[in-house]
Amino acid sequence: MLTAIIDYESGNLHSAEKAFQRMAAETGAGDVVVTSDAETVARADRLVLPGDGAFPACAAALRASGCFEALVEAVERKGRPFLGICVGMQLMARKGHEYAETEGLGWIDGEVMHIAPTDPALKVPHMGWNDLVIDTPHPVLEGVKTGDHAYFVHSYQMRMADLSQRIAHVDYGGDVTAIVARDNRIGFQFHPEKSSAAGLRMIANFLSWAP
Repeated sequence: MLTAIIDYESGNLHSAEKAFQRMAAETGAGDVVVTSDAETVARADRLVLPGDGAFPACAAALRASGCFEALVEAVERKGRPFLGICVGMQLMARKGHEYAETEGLGWIDGEVMHIAPTDPALKVPHMGWNDLVIDTPHPVLEGVKTGDHAYFVHSYQMRMADLSQRIAHVDYGGDVTAIVARDNRIGFQFHPEKSSAAGLRMIANFLSWAP
């Protein structure tokens, strides 16, 4: 069993690599590698797409990487389990509106827009701990409940056209999408590797998920 964390120069992947390797070792889920090699992505049993920075830059870097075609083939045609994290989740949307309108992967029916809290005292970016509100049960959320904490750092959020694909949200001067899912694909707006016990539980669940 091989889990590939895709490196398309979107940020420091050290903490994610360590968290996934730890949970893979504890659950017997095989090997975890950080890779920019298309052949490794193509043969991986599950894929993780992280992302830090602006939506257009990450989208361009992903499409320019040698892994893009292998990722799409693995997820769309082979049905491999996929997890997007932070901007990696946002890239699952139809499009983003950060700086310039940019096409996403089109896997989730939503668009990425600037966070606009109703309370002017709330600062953007949305940064720090927030309480998850579970909207829909999902195997990757087994053992995770409403009120569990997750760690966020973002200025843009996915606004859903299809709320059935929103699995969890948080309150930050209004609903902010926290988890999306469809078929063999799931995305976390927060960083599970920085989200203490709940985040590690979700990583472990993803590593055993068989959609």
